Amino acid sequence: MKFGGTSLGNAGMIKKAAALVECERDCLVVCSAVSGVTDMLAGLVRKWENDNLKEREIIFVRLMSHFKTICRELFVSPEEQDCAGDIVNNHFSLIRGELNKGFTLSRGKMVMAQGEIITSRIICLYLNANGIRVKLLNAFDFLSTGKGGDPSVNNLRKSLLGLTGKQPAGRYLTQGYICLDHKGDLSNLGRGGSDYTATLAGAALMCDRIEIWTDIDGIRNNDPRIVSETYPVRKLSFKEASELAYFGAKILHPECVWPARRYNIPVHIKKTATPEAPGTIVCSEPGEKGARAVGAKDGITAIKIESGRMLSAYGFLSKIFAIFEKFRTPVDVVTTSEVSVSVTIDKCDSLSPIISLLNELGEVHVERNLAIVCVVGDVLEKHKGHAVRILDSLKPFTVKMISFGGSRNNITIVVPEEEKEEVLNSLNSFLFVANPKYNVR
Repeated sequence: MKFGGTSLGNAGMIKKAAALVECERDCLVVCSAVSGVTDMLAGLVRKWENDNLKEREIIFVRLMSHFKTICRELFVSPEEQDCAGDIVNNHFSLIRGELNKGFTLSRGKMVMAQGEIITSRIICLYLNANGIRVKLLNAFDFLSTGKGGDPSVNNLRKSLLGLTGKQPAGRYLTQGYICLDHKGDLSNLGRGGSDYTATLAGAALMCDRIEIWTDIDGIRNNDPRIVSETYPVRKLSFKEASELAYFGAKILHPECVWPARRYNIPVHIKKTATPEAPGTIVCSEPGEKGARAVGAKDGITAIKIESGRMLSAYGFLSKIFAIFEKFRTPVDVVTTSEVSVSVTIDKCDSLSPIISLLNELGEVHVERNLAIVCVVGDVLEKHKGHAVRILDSLKPFTVKMISFGGSRNNITIVVPEEEKEEVLNSLNSFLFVANPKYNVR
């Protein structure tokens, strides 16, 4: 059971989460940091790095006050309030001690980790104080990444079972997001990484299901911040959920689906405030026919390499992708012709050296400020003309690239960033409102 920050945003939400935990006799609870805390900690670390002592102190005081307010509203007896106060005071003394030292990346990660650690300790105290027996586990004791940056489920299983026993029973609680790297240094799984912690741990413990508790009633068919007429998709295949997570659906961490998929453990995405709502289930069964949802991702850069040396040549593509591999830069979308290759990336830290090496292979053109829009579902097989109708709905827009046929589960379009919102609304109207026969809810 993973509870996101919005599900733990105040004392009332924490009580609702506790009631859900009480209903499960055998479970592992994964806690994100209280809503807003990670952003504040990131701001604190930036001010620390930039030697902005005044603003750093403002954020520090606000953070500490935020946790103390939650504790006052959450705990009733003086003894419980004292225990909760000690947790907050001790951890903020630790943060203060780090801030008084010079900034380093490792110290910054230590400060960032405190959001999940403080939250998990407060919730553990609350559960046990209310007769919901739970044992706290330290994520640093069982979760680490390999040299490539990914955790091993098998290693995680050994470490977890060493803490819980070979046949774990009862309730356990731990932190999401934080981990150690392959050297044993403090690290994390990236923003939204608590989902990843939950699916990794669920796979390691061979749970019968993984629950992601959030503030939204499941994965929606389009971005509700942009499109007004959206609805929750009640069932998705692992493949469909992976595509949506990677191409912009914020409700799931992009890496979190593969552990559940590999070990065939269904993932239930539910709303903490209304647990009776069906939410979304992600499982191995194929999704329903037709388009299921639309996702989008900003901040995309397209790189086009043109070269006459591609004609009837082999090994040319491998040389291109070797350059991106060298700089650990993932490629999202690929299109090719006889004399050119176009790719998109969203990580531009190493763009200059990448371009420099690509220039040795051909003429390079770079275009920034693009967006990827992805239509996910059974949009290819047994749906003659469906792809043509999707593209027909994009007539008014500037389509830069199309990736079609690489997967039966998606059609990917690259458009200028400023056209993204109109594209999402157009696709929503065409796929889910004006032409519902092309989609099955």
